[in-house]
Amino acid sequence: QGKACNFNCVYCQLGKTANPTRERREFVSIAQLTGELNRVRGIAADYVTFSGMGEPTLASNLGQAIELAKSILHLPVAILTNSSLMFEEDVRDDLARADVVVAKMDAHNQETFNQVNRPITGLLFSDVVKGIELFRARFKGKLCLQIMFIEANKDFAPEIAKVARSLLPDEVQLNTPLRPCAVKPLTPPQMSSIKAEFTSL
Repeated sequence: QGKACNFNCVYCQLGKTANPTRERREFVSIAQLTGELNRVRGIAADYVTFSGMGEPTLASNLGQAIELAKSILHLPVAILTNSSLMFEEDVRDDLARADVVVAKMDAHNQETFNQVNRPITGLLFSDVVKGIELFRARFKGKLCLQIMFIEANKDFAPEIAKVARSLLPDEVQLNTPLRPCAVKPLTPPQMSSIKAEFTSL
């Protein structure tokens, strides 16, 4: 069924979001997931990671899926999210069941957010920040911020770092696209320069 997302990020390795959506619904049934997890029971792994073909928090049964994965595989659970729905309480409730949440934040204002992440109409960067703030205030696990740097946002590293500091993450992951996609990665010297802005994190 293709990618299910409310972003159309310029660097997405899955290609263009053909049918953007912001409606939470069931994409994979709990019965189907049970079968898939039982097939990998006993595998050596550090985490069960939910990332998916798009945005995991669009799955209305995400909370159930996390609990199921823990009960079958007895491993900690990590979620990779674009942070777009974290301002919604039911989404925060689901994410709080995970052990590690990796939250995307590639911008510092609405203009850069629109340019890099190309969100579905109505999604605001201020809601992304507010959602992460609200989640940080109650989450007992590890919160990571994941920031993708490309040509469009590289000059705003100081401003993005300032927002990152305000969110009090346990870890910050600085990335540039290395998988095939529509934009080129930054060079190692460019990434080193960006990293210098995040030294206190």
